[in-house]
Amino acid sequence: MPTALIAEDEELLAAHLRQELRALWPELDVVAMAAHGEEAVTLALRHRPEVCFFDIRMPGMTGLEAAAQLADDWPDGTPFPLLVFVTAYDQFALQAFERAAVDYVLKPVQRERLAQTVARLKGALAQRQQPPAALESAIAQLRGLLGGGEIAAASPNAGLPPLRHLQVGVGDAIVMVPVDEIVFLEAADKYVRVLTADQEYLVRVSLRELLPQLDPQRFWQVHRGHIVHVDAIDRVHRDDTGKLTLRLRHRPERLAVSRMYGHLFKAL
Repeated sequence: MPTALIAEDEELLAAHLRQELRALWPELDVVAMAAHGEEAVTLALRHRPEVCFFDIRMPGMTGLEAAAQLADDWPDGTPFPLLVFVTAYDQFALQAFERAAVDYVLKPVQRERLAQTVARLKGALAQRQQPPAALESAIAQLRGLLGGGEIAAASPNAGLPPLRHLQVGVGDAIVMVPVDEIVFLEAADKYVRVLTADQEYLVRVSLRELLPQLDPQRFWQVHRGHIVHVDAIDRVHRDDTGKLTLRLRHRPERLAVSRMYGHLFKAL
C-alpha cells in the first residue's frame, strides 16, 4: 500500500483532506498527520512516506521550508517522497509551482481537482525514479521555488535596496553594524547571531526575514541556519561522501553546506 503524510495546522482542513483522499484513493495509507512544519519533518523522517501533502502556511516553518529541511536530512538510498503543496496562494505563485513541476491543490480542497492530483501521483509512483535521481529532482524543484520567482517576490522587502547597516540594540544603545563587516549570520531560536571578525551580536529577527534584505550577490544561504558573506569564505572542503564545509577568513568556525545549496560551489 502506498503511504502518505499530511501536514496541515487547521485540524478540520486536515481531516477533510484525509477523508477526500480515502474516497479517491482507498489504497493510500495516511501514516502520519502533522500540525506544523517541524513535526512534519520529524514524522516524515520516521515513517518515510511515499507522498507528502504540505500546507504552505504553517506555524513557524512554512511548507516549503519543511520540504527543504526534509530534503537536507533525508537518508541516502531511500526514495524521496513525492511532494504536493496545499495552498491558497494567488495565480502568480501557482505559476511558480507549475514551472517547477510540483503539484499543488487549492484551499478549500475540491474533490475534482484532488482527483487529478491523485492520478498524477499514481502515475509518478508507477514510474518511480531511483533514490539519488528522485532526491536531486526534488531539490532542483525546491530551489526554484525558494530561490526566486513569485513566492520570493511576495516578501514585503522585495524591490527595496539591500541593507547597508544592521541596527543592533546593545544595552541602552543602538550599534550600527556595517553589513560589509559581517562574516556570517546564524539562526538562534528567535534571534539571529551576527558575527563579524571580532564581535558577536544578537538581533531579534529571523533568517527568513533578514535574507531578502541582503544583497544576494554577496550573501549566500548555505544551510537553513546559516547565511555567509561570500567575501569571507576562504575555501570549501569536500569530504569522501561529497559533503561540503566552508573555512572562513577571520573566524574559526566551520560551516556545513546543506544539499539544498551545494550547487553554489563549483570549481572552474
